[in-house]
Amino acid sequence: MNTVKVSKTANSANAAPERNFASKSVPRHLARGAIGVGLIAGSIALVPVAGPATLLAAPLALIPFRGCPTCWMVGLAQTISRGRLERRCVDGVCTLTKAHPAPSGRSG
Repeated sequence: MNTVKVSKTANSANAAPERNFASKSVPRHLARGAIGVGLIAGSIALVPVAGPATLLAAPLALIPFRGCPTCWMVGLAQTISRGRLERRCVDGVCTLTKAHPAPSGRSG
């Protein structure tokens, strides 16, 4: 008799949701980081010139950082590894392996 063991994977209710902070390209992600750092540095640097009201620009950095500088760093790693690494979960154990290249569709 053949039996099939069904394991709990990403579709189960207690699995953590997948968080994606990646950008479409590395240059785009680095540009977002430059904007975020520029907003923080600019708001601090302009305090002697324009007063403490310039510090209100610092929270705007949360927009290009998508939450926080750590979220931006995670997104950078995701952007760089996109298509190169693949997460596989079997029987509750997840591993990170090299992704197999997609077939080119050309017969040769």
